[in-house]
Amino acid sequence: MVISYLGGECFKVSFGDLTLALNPLGKGSKLGSAKFGADLALVSLDHEDFNGVENAAFGERQPFVIQGPGEYEVKGVAVRGFGAPTTYDGQKTLNTIYSIQLEGMTLCFMGPQSTTELPTAAKAEMDEVDILFVPVGGGEVLDHAQAYKVAVGLGPKVIVPMHYDAASLKAFLKEAGAEATKAEEKLTVKKKDLDGKQAEVVVLGA
Repeated sequence: MVISYLGGECFKVSFGDLTLALNPLGKGSKLGSAKFGADLALVSLDHEDFNGVENAAFGERQPFVIQGPGEYEVKGVAVRGFGAPTTYDGQKTLNTIYSIQLEGMTLCFMGPQSTTELPTAAKAEMDEVDILFVPVGGGEVLDHAQAYKVAVGLGPKVIVPMHYDAASLKAFLKEAGAEATKAEEKLTVKKKDLDGKQAEVVVLGA
């Protein structure tokens, strides 16, 4: 599996011939811009910062879109979405936290979560998280301290911060005791690579 970060909360996850887009950036997003072809697009919140499914299409490659709570299986990828109340862009709304099963690994994608209180069903489902994608920027999403509290509670093997600026990322790395962590261009990982890891922070450069 190869994971690349494209800014905001947008990630490209590739494995074999399949590509996932996580919270693709919309054309009007203030968080950045990115366009690539994906087979599957996951959208946590119907907002231009996260719902740019048109930017996850390329030529004849049109993604299957998952948006909201529920259970899904698409092209061998098992996804569960859990609804979580949040506030974004001044609006009280519903965020979807996703659990994604692929290549023997469990990915937890938090989306624009603004509170440390997670749905009971989500906590029960995600007791063994391999890779956690968590917002750390504060403001309308979790701040550095809240994000680390959530991460400790879920006990992932790898933590990938998202939705940050330079200051909030620095604060999160300090909170996690990972101040020496340098940004990587991409994360290439197999299940066996995670053996023995515990809350290792991986920063991906956009």
